[in-house]
Amino acid sequence: MNKYQSKNNNFYNFFKKRSPFLHKGDNGTICLIGGSESMVGSIILASRAALKIGAGKVLVGFTQSNIPMNIDILQPELMLNSVDFWIKSNIHIDSFVIGCGLGQKNDYIHIINKIIKNNIQKPILLDADCLNLISTRKIILNNFNSNIIITPHPLEASRLMNTDVEYVQKNREKTVIDIANFYKTWVILKGHNTLICNPYGKIIFINKTGNVGLATSGSGDILSGIIGSLLAQKISIEESILSGVWVHGYAADNLVKKNIGPIGLTATELIDEIRNIRNTKKSNF
Repeated sequence: MNKYQSKNNNFYNFFKKRSPFLHKGDNGTICLIGGSESMVGSIILASRAALKIGAGKVLVGFTQSNIPMNIDILQPELMLNSVDFWIKSNIHIDSFVIGCGLGQKNDYIHIINKIIKNNIQKPILLDADCLNLISTRKIILNNFNSNIIITPHPLEASRLMNTDVEYVQKNREKTVIDIANFYKTWVILKGHNTLICNPYGKIIFINKTGNVGLATSGSGDILSGIIGSLLAQKISIEESILSGVWVHGYAADNLVKKNIGPIGLTATELIDEIRNIRNTKKSNF
């Protein structure tokens, strides 16, 4: 056990078997926002992961002016529309993931700020281009919001703290604490031995699963979809983050054991492996 191992490392709710009386509404609704021109794959990957880790309904809100697709042929269960459509609808949404393939155009920034402001009691995960917009203060976080999670990789972390990647990599623990203290959010500093820090500036976990196969396009989108989905399923923020980061890396390790990677391992290949782990592995790992 490392010095930051969480007391909740058995991930009870992540592995808990479901009641036979549940319906899809009990399993939560997640809305993922992003997928600008040329980056549709990011939000589709995140959404597929969100569905297969157990969300009851997955809404995809595209930020581009014209919806690029009306159906995902490989995953037709996903509900695709514009971000405006979902925000104006009466559908109850349990969690948001914003940023996968978002882009940095100014015409939807006010929408994202509105979502953050109007859903202060709901968990919101901010990733990718969202983090760059936060670093330039175009997306405004509330003074304190313990329901927001940000997921920077080292380059994004350097932008958030106005430093450079070399500094971040040499000072990972200090950096994740500084980000949490400055933005008052949960922080997942991705990379080898991913660090998780709570909004009070306390590191609670150093993840030991995963391998170099995760250094591939779409891997971070999968992680965002997983965590956002677990949040929609009413699993606590702490357990959603810890179990999501853990299973993301554990799936990559399992695939490598099956000679699928690490070289050439794709983000898509992670999704079914993650579903299998949640359904078959016991919690007392």
